[in-house]
Amino acid sequence: MPDYHIHTLPNGIRIVHKQVIHTKIAHSGFIMDIGSRDELPEEVGLAHFWEHMAFKGTTKRKSFHILNRLESVGGELNAYTTKEKICFYSSVLDKHFEKSFELLTDITFRSVFPEKEIEKERGVILEEMSMYLDTPEEAIVDEFDEVIFGKHPLGYNILGTKESVAGFKKQDFLNFIDRNLSTDFLVFCSVSNLPFEKVLKLAEKYLADIPTIQKSRNRLGFDNYIPRTVTLEKSISQAHCVIGCPAYALNDKRRIPFFMLVNLLGGPGMNSRLNLAVREKHGLVYTIDANYATYIDTGLLSIYFGTEKKQLKRTTSLVLKELRKLREKPLGSLQLHTTKEQLMGQLAMAEESNMGLMMMMGKSILDQNSIDSLNDIFEQIRRITAQELVDIANDVLSEDKLSFLNYVPL
Repeated sequence: MPDYHIHTLPNGIRIVHKQVIHTKIAHSGFIMDIGSRDELPEEVGLAHFWEHMAFKGTTKRKSFHILNRLESVGGELNAYTTKEKICFYSSVLDKHFEKSFELLTDITFRSVFPEKEIEKERGVILEEMSMYLDTPEEAIVDEFDEVIFGKHPLGYNILGTKESVAGFKKQDFLNFIDRNLSTDFLVFCSVSNLPFEKVLKLAEKYLADIPTIQKSRNRLGFDNYIPRTVTLEKSISQAHCVIGCPAYALNDKRRIPFFMLVNLLGGPGMNSRLNLAVREKHGLVYTIDANYATYIDTGLLSIYFGTEKKQLKRTTSLVLKELRKLREKPLGSLQLHTTKEQLMGQLAMAEESNMGLMMMMGKSILDQNSIDSLNDIFEQIRRITAQELVDIANDVLSEDKLSFLNYVPL
């Protein structure tokens, strides 16, 4: 029996809720299956700009009243944009849940995009862009998307460009929303101590008058990857590098085994192979990690590190050596067991975050129309074999499939 509740309203909006008795905080949000990959070439950065503008005025509230509504009772209101999702979410004491639900509904469906506020927020986003460009360890990871995906929408920078952000008008937001917003592509998710009946009653109160919106959408698939090596000179003191390639899509049965392989290679544990080989043994980096991002039709492996310019070649060679080990040498039974236990422990601790759990539930319903329980995921992990990991490493981590992006000091 699932430990969450799900209900679809007549207009197509899905409500998913998990009751956690011991908490006093209610986390909730609207997650939409809309992101930067849904932008047209002339709209690059528009999804993220919409995220900002949702707080700048609705048919019933001005910006101050939106920002003050939950902050005044100690709550938080926030949002994020990814390649495939936009989310407006909040955290409040349980007694303010209805206030939060109503406000989230207001900013999600009734934003008015005042021209004066667009001009103000344009400056804020340009400053955000400058701050990001001044942080090479962040900028290089985003620029690596373009190295992998080229001119495909997955290669777009979520922030956009200075030229695109400078040109957006109110009608651009309205056109983007009209083309992409569908009640079938939207989930309200929540985690709190409230019973589902209470959440559903509020959903019917605030969402019943949202009209049914059904849009057909065909996202452009990605299938023309060509490995590249790009080296750019920057006014920086340290060299930065990202190595990677496309990987398995969200619903690929090899996703969890590959995720475990990436976790072994460069996950958050200080005992990751890259951290032990490059930082602990040779002292060449402060940070080195590997990440695996999944999309509905593809995925992306990226390995990041920063080092002295003179050590860039040596550090890269050490990374490639670790990849070669994964391709050539199966894990022993004890290593395999330890790797599984580590990943299961990390996943269990991640579920302790009710905020993260709320977002995971919403994304899972949008992407798979179901939520895998922790026990289901554990069972998949337990079934992974050493040979399966070797086969996956040879399929994805072959050296001739890798791309490289280097930032080097002038």
